[in-house]
Amino acid sequence: MTEYSHRRQRTPQTKRSRPAPETQEPVKEKEQQQGTLQNIQQLGQTNVPQQQESSIHSIPIIGQIEGHITLAPQNKTTKYEHVIPQLVAIEQNPKIEGLLIILNTVGGDVEAGLAIAEMVDTLSKPTVSLVLGGGHSIGVPIAVSADYSFITETATMTVHPIRLSGLVIGVPQTYEYLDKMQDRVIKFVTKHSRVTEDKFRHLMFCTDQLARDIGTVMVGPDAVKDGLIDEVGGLAQAVQKLQELIDARGGGVVH
Repeated sequence: MTEYSHRRQRTPQTKRSRPAPETQEPVKEKEQQQGTLQNIQQLGQTNVPQQQESSIHSIPIIGQIEGHITLAPQNKTTKYEHVIPQLVAIEQNPKIEGLLIILNTVGGDVEAGLAIAEMVDTLSKPTVSLVLGGGHSIGVPIAVSADYSFITETATMTVHPIRLSGLVIGVPQTYEYLDKMQDRVIKFVTKHSRVTEDKFRHLMFCTDQLARDIGTVMVGPDAVKDGLIDEVGGLAQAVQKLQELIDARGGGVVH
């Protein structure tokens, strides 16, 4: 008996030519062009330096501090409802070991400014403030609320009494309310700086410096001399001091 081996015959298959991979260079170039255009529109320059991951977080307090009333759209404002959630997140984030507050503000809402200052003061992490340009009015309590404060040589700080805007009822209770608000500011500033209450009140009610108001304008070294700010310095000194506070607290090294 003969055996037949059945072999499966393979049908010849034609090789399919794979499509050439599409080049990604035009897409990348287009994305780079769009990114450059956004940088020019938003920041006025073509290239923005990339920030490495750091354990220091910075919050700018610029323009006018906006409180319970929305200001006009042409005003540069810092909204306290934006700052407060950031401070809560900083307190809860274990990767953030220190906070740098940069001020260039004309002041603003008293209660909003005090709320920010109180939250900065009660943070468990090291804080350093830096006054650039100006830290006026209610910006003063925010500047002194940090563990250590700096001011540049040309920056100024204006200390003046509290004002009311809008409708004011001319009754004794209104002035009592103003005194209480003013005492809150004075006690906070004198508690968190080296200036005495008598000195701060003298600066606040000075009548020979401002033409249309009462108060005192202090340039950087004057603010340090009067005990309002700890030291004259800039960005490098502020970051270095914050790193020292982090190291003293037992934190890591800023990368």
